[in-house]
Amino acid sequence: MDPIRNPYAPGAGQRPPELAGRDGELTAFDVVLERVARGRPERSLVLTGLRGVGKTVLLGALRSAAVRRGWGTGKLEARPDTSLRRQLSAAIHLAVRELGSTGAGQAEADHVLGVLKGFALRDAGPSSKLRDRWQPGIDVPAVTGRADSGDIEIDLVELLTDVGGLAADRGRGVAIFIDEMQDVGPDDVSALCAAAHEISQQGLPLIVVGAGLPHLPAVLSASKSYSERLFRYARIDRLDRAAADVALRSPARDEDADWDDAALDAMYEATAGYPYFVQAYGKVAWDVAPRSPITADDVRVAAPEAEAELAVGFFGSRFERATPGEREYLRAMADVEDAGADGVVTTAAVADHLGRKPQSLSPARDALIKKGLVYSAERGRIAFTVPHFGRYLRAHG
Repeated sequence: MDPIRNPYAPGAGQRPPELAGRDGELTAFDVVLERVARGRPERSLVLTGLRGVGKTVLLGALRSAAVRRGWGTGKLEARPDTSLRRQLSAAIHLAVRELGSTGAGQAEADHVLGVLKGFALRDAGPSSKLRDRWQPGIDVPAVTGRADSGDIEIDLVELLTDVGGLAADRGRGVAIFIDEMQDVGPDDVSALCAAAHEISQQGLPLIVVGAGLPHLPAVLSASKSYSERLFRYARIDRLDRAAADVALRSPARDEDADWDDAALDAMYEATAGYPYFVQAYGKVAWDVAPRSPITADDVRVAAPEAEAELAVGFFGSRFERATPGEREYLRAMADVEDAGADGVVTTAAVADHLGRKPQSLSPARDALIKKGLVYSAERGRIAFTVPHFGRYLRAHG
C-alpha cells in the first residue's frame, strides 16, 4: 500500500490521526472549563499512567479545548534537578499574552506582567554570574515587592493569585499544563499545591493540569497532605479492544482502506492496546501490506520490523541510560516479573533473585526511579514505567 498515504503516527507526544478511547476525559474537562467559567468551584487535574499510553497527547488535546474556549494557556515539561521558576514563568507569560489586553485593561495586564517579570528574575538571584542571568523577554518594568521574595511558595501563591484575578476581570480563565510532573522538585511541588489551594479557595478561574507517571499522586501527597482533595486524578490506561480497533480502522477508512477482523485480532494481541504500540505496528503493517484490507498475515510479516524499531527507539534508548548496576537490577525485575500482579514485583524478590540484601540495592533502585525507568507502586514494590519492558529484557538477554 502507498507509504505516502500511511496515516499512522508513532511519534513521542505526536497526536495520532484518531484519538480513540479518550472521550470520557475530554468530556469531563469540558465540564471543568464550563464550571470554572461560571464561577463554580472545581479542582485542578492530574493525569497518570505508564509511558506510551498517550498522556502527553491527551494533555495537548485538553489544552486545545481550553484555547477554543478563549482561555489563556501555557505548557511546560518538568525536568529533574531544574528549578520550576524559569519554565513556569515562560508558560504563564504565554497564558497572559493569550488573554489579551486593550484600552483600559492594558494597565492591569502590564502590572501582572511586571509581577511575572519580578518572579522570573528571582531565578538567577543577585549573586549569579552575569552570563548566567536570564531575561524573560517581558517588555515592562519588573514590579518589586510582589512575588519576588525568593521563597517559591510565597512567590507562586502571589503570582497565580494576580494572574487568576486578571483572568476573572477578563471573564475568561487560565490553564497551566505541566508534563512529566513527577520530575518537579519537592519545594516546587509544595509551592504548586499551595498556590492551587489558594486560588481554589478564592474561586479564581485558574487551574493546573499535570501529567506524570503512576507514582505522581504519592509525590503530591508527600508534599501537601491536602493534595488528595486538591486534584482530581485520572488514570490513563491502555485502550480496550473496541477503542484500539477504532484507532486503526478510522484512519485507514479515511484513506479508502481497511483491516480485516483477523488482522485486528492479531494487532491487539501484539500491542495489548497500548496507543504507542498501536501506531508503531500499524505504520509498519500498512507499509508491508500489498493491498487493502490489511490481513493477519500482513501483521505477522510486519511484527519483526515493528519490534526491531521499538527495541531501538522505545526500549533500547531507555535501557542505554542505565549503568551496569542499574541494568542488572532491571534484568532481575524482568526475571521475577511474571510472579507479580500487573507487572509489579517486590524489592525483596529482586534482591533474592540477585542473592543480595535489599538495602544494598537501594542506590540502583533510587537511581532508576530518578531516571524514570521504574516507579515505586507502594512501599516494598517496584514496577517498570514502560509497558512490555520486562518482555523486551527477557527477549534480549
